[in-house]
Amino acid sequence: MDLEFIYMTEITIPLIQIVMLLIMSTLALLYGRMKIALLINYLFALYWGFFLNRDAILEMMAESESFVMIYFGLGIGVALLAVVGFIVHQR
Repeated sequence: MDLEFIYMTEITIPLIQIVMLLIMSTLALLYGRMKIALLINYLFALYWGFFLNRDAILEMMAESESFVMIYFGLGIGVALLAVVGFIVHQR
């Protein structure tokens, strides 16, 4: 397996987004909402992994556009399942 792609990859995340993540996670944890904090972190990671690197993902998977849709769809699906789990657990 060629790991050169991983070693050579640079990820740039805007500082304002990191600050927003820290503020939202900190507030959720201060109010005792650990599951919400985990969901916030997951959604930020999904956003950074997909939207900020969309060009690289599309370039790698140029032949298979369905892969990108499946990747993003599964990510949103996991987030929706987490929200449903939070709602059901609270009742």
